[in-house]
Amino acid sequence: MIQTSKLIPQGQGLAPVLLKRAATVELDWDVRQKSRFDATDSAGRHLGVFLPRGTVVRGGDVLVAEDGSLIKVIAATQAVLKITHCADHGTPYDLIRAAYHLGNRHVPIELKPDHLKIEPDHVLADMLRAMHLIVNAVDEAFEPESGAYASGGHEHHDHGHAHSHAEAAPTAAKKLSSIPIATAAVPHVHGPGCKHDH
Repeated sequence: MIQTSKLIPQGQGLAPVLLKRAATVELDWDVRQKSRFDATDSAGRHLGVFLPRGTVVRGGDVLVAEDGSLIKVIAATQAVLKITHCADHGTPYDLIRAAYHLGNRHVPIELKPDHLKIEPDHVLADMLRAMHLIVNAVDEAFEPESGAYASGGHEHHDHGHAHSHAEAAPTAAKKLSSIPIATAAVPHVHGPGCKHDH
């Protein structure tokens, strides 16, 4: 067994030629959300993956084995429910409503502009159909949202321009500091060194 305890998100910083030569491993969502698991890569090697607790592995991430070899992760196809709005009776807004209701149930959900994906659940499928959405069982890769509190709240990706969250914070803080907030006086204990009375 080859131990793997390092992950490079999306192979960031690696030369494309290294990624092309790397072995691959196909993992479904149930495995990728675990920080410790066994797998077999495309070279037939048995891998023991030991990542920091709470690490989620995404399709496109690269694992680094103890011998220095690279293993590119592929999100395996799996059974999912693909939810779309009804072009005849609904609008894309219906997907937002569905995401809201699924989020209230803490369901892992993949969000796309034109569809949602969830793991198979006949009760949720019936609920979504009652909301006039189209629900189809398909076999596709599943990459649900990490959640607002996971690793900074979102995934970073290149979309043609740079941004920094540090730049936004002072502006927001300035806006908030201009809002008057009534506060109650904080009581204090009087003692011999207090030098005032009430």
